[in-house]
Amino acid sequence: MAPETPDVIATQDLWKIYQMGKLEYAALQGVNLKAKMGEFISIVGPSGSGKSTLLNMIGALDRPSRGHVWIDGVDISSLSDNRLAMLRNRKIGFIFQTFNLLAYMSSSDNVEVPMVANGLAAPDRQARAYELLSMVGLKGFETNRPNMLSGGQQQRVAIARALANQPSILLADEPTGNLDSKSAAEVIEILRKLNSDGATIIMVTHNMELTKFSHRIWYILDGKVEKEVVRSA
Repeated sequence: MAPETPDVIATQDLWKIYQMGKLEYAALQGVNLKAKMGEFISIVGPSGSGKSTLLNMIGALDRPSRGHVWIDGVDISSLSDNRLAMLRNRKIGFIFQTFNLLAYMSSSDNVEVPMVANGLAAPDRQARAYELLSMVGLKGFETNRPNMLSGGQQQRVAIARALANQPSILLADEPTGNLDSKSAAEVIEILRKLNSDGATIIMVTHNMELTKFSHRIWYILDGKVEKEVVRSA
């Protein structure tokens, strides 16, 4: 049964087991977590603890071995691949440590990619891409390709792309991991602004300094929730 009062995100007895030959490796072991709408949540823990696996489960990029993940009260564990893709495209934006921009495309074209699947007309896609790039401080860089941008600028393009379809949830996997301190601070400030505007943000980070901006911190160790710290907004 789904939770009586669904949070924007909830997991129940969530397991992810990888098969390696005859051996099994449990990356997640019975994880139970909830996130409320509009929260900024940090996931922390040592390398290999299951942080990114948990983010992938929440973002419907991978399916659980057992257990459940709910997004806005919908058990995504039971959705077909097509419905899962639709939910991802409409509700969730992804920001990756390595940016994942298409090298042969301009900044604007990169931002437009998620809008193509939603069937938005080309003039509308371009107008929104320009608007988003301006919002993240890249007005005038619309035609630049990734190799013409700094790391911080590339991550801003990635954030703009994540916002293309106006998702209510943003998932960020080490979004400042490849950035210098100045660029990292700028990226976090953008995320804080998006959160203040209502977006639910879940961020994997190894930088404990960044967790001071969180409403909630999930500490993951060996695939389990070691502890959860809730802070007042």
